[in-house]
Amino acid sequence: MSLKEQLASDLKEAMKEKNQLRKNVITMIRSDIKQVEVDSRVELTDEDVIGIISKQVKQRRDALDEFSKGEREDLVKQAKEEIRWLMTYLPEQLSEEEVSRIVIETKKDVGASSMKDMGMMMAAVLPKLKGRADGKLVSELVKKHLQS
Repeated sequence: MSLKEQLASDLKEAMKEKNQLRKNVITMIRSDIKQVEVDSRVELTDEDVIGIISKQVKQRRDALDEFSKGEREDLVKQAKEEIRWLMTYLPEQLSEEEVSRIVIETKKDVGASSMKDMGMMMAAVLPKLKGRADGKLVSELVKKHLQS
């Protein structure tokens, strides 16, 4: 079953369960997918859908920081729940050690040696980790390994 089919099935299930938050999250995902498909006139693959969901997770995490700064605990709680539901559609997340290992291998492969190579490293590492690691973590680990 494709990810889009899974989302359609889960939407029906969420409506039957009257789980409003889950329904809203799935509806947002499906809306973003439809928008991209209409704009680019292509059928998205599961990998493309994972990219969209990853982008939504990042947006929620950024919003979470802002809500925390503004002491809006109601919105913090909602954002955390939305992230939890979004994560169910992403591949299993890699641990920091696994990401670090991939960064080290990529550093050797591309011959990166200094912070000047940060962009080249990120361009090489991110496709390998698409949807399986947070971009912020990847960036931190790339910086760490380039500085050492």
